[in-house]
Amino acid sequence: MASFKIEGGHKLNGTITPQGAKNEVLQILCAVLLTPEKVTVNNVPDIIDVNKLIFILGELGVKIEKLGKNSYTFQADEINLDYLESEDFRKDGSSLRGSIMIVGPLLARFGKGYIPRPGGDKIGRRRLDTHFEGFIRLGAKFRYNNEEYFYGVEADELIGTDMLLDEASVTGTANILMASVFAKGKTTIYNAACEPYIQQLCKMLNSMGAKISGVGSNLLIIEGVKYLSGCEHRVLPDMIEIGSWIGVAVMTQSELTIKNVSWENLGQIPNVFRKLGIKFEKRGDDIYIPEQESYEIQNYVDGSVLTVADAPWPGFTPDLLSIILVIATQANGTVLIHQKMFESRLFFVDKLIDMGAKVILCDPHRATVIGHNRKSQLKASKMTSPDIRAGISLLIAALSAKGTSIINNIEQIDRGYENIEERLKSIGAKIERIED
Repeated sequence: MASFKIEGGHKLNGTITPQGAKNEVLQILCAVLLTPEKVTVNNVPDIIDVNKLIFILGELGVKIEKLGKNSYTFQADEINLDYLESEDFRKDGSSLRGSIMIVGPLLARFGKGYIPRPGGDKIGRRRLDTHFEGFIRLGAKFRYNNEEYFYGVEADELIGTDMLLDEASVTGTANILMASVFAKGKTTIYNAACEPYIQQLCKMLNSMGAKISGVGSNLLIIEGVKYLSGCEHRVLPDMIEIGSWIGVAVMTQSELTIKNVSWENLGQIPNVFRKLGIKFEKRGDDIYIPEQESYEIQNYVDGSVLTVADAPWPGFTPDLLSIILVIATQANGTVLIHQKMFESRLFFVDKLIDMGAKVILCDPHRATVIGHNRKSQLKASKMTSPDIRAGISLLIAALSAKGTSIINNIEQIDRGYENIEERLKSIGAKIERIED
């Protein structure tokens, strides 16, 4: 496995353009299975998770053409459904959590969809009940092989229905939405996720001929159609990567411009960074972050300690809580980080404590961070990345730390961040990839 060697304590400077949104493109790529016509997708990030899904689509028989950097065409006119029951698919599908979203479009178009229990981050239990309960409500029969951890749904015909999701799952909403577009009659999905990723998927499907209303709300209404055509779609910039670059600038006391961030799709992200005392400017569709020596965490109006918690959109995304936690280690003030959705995502804080951070892990979901106010620089360390977001957070901590740090298991970072070391080098970071 590869590692990063990072010489910390250097100020950076320059301009960064964020990659396409990982969490959006995984949905968009699955949606190409809904039509036999060509679909062009632009701003596709070159990262491990996306490339794994493109490989699975190719094995399914999708014709894939790379048009240029980050642009592809997909044509699903000759699908090999036998692959779904092969040993190769059991191995390929289990390595990628996003592969679960091929089930909805396959069920809608071909009447069956199978998936091995998918992998991904080790951040706690991420159940699939929402997905399969939705398919069952549409009329599919569900089966599960407990010995081989293999799921399947089959239906001769899907029938529109009213459903209330037990949780506002982004991937669950996407999967059920894609299954519903060919269902007979009308489907309503209440408590649907309404993240920009879902809005983008709805816009894409509507451009293909679907009839989806309520886009941007938690009540989606789908009128079933018989056919979807091809389209061209551009993926939004990745809001999580944008937040990560803000973290890089703040922790290294650097001046940085982040280009073309799609401000209207950032939601609460700018507000939460401002509550930590971070200064930045909106310049057109760019974010300009000036060099800042100190930043002070706001308290609530009654003087009590600020809590930053995740919540379904339009609440604050859980994927940025680890970045917020790292930034808080050098702030002036105290903040409580409350990670409600995943019970293991805060377990990387022991590595920050080893670097000298003042963090109290209250329980699996809450951590109190007492900021150093830059009076005590983090110390370099050797550590291992447990998941994508913890990995980038440790990388940000290492860039600010005194000395040379080593981060192992960086495949976790590569799963979500395109060519991260070269992009960091372009703005002055001292980082090296070491292949074992």
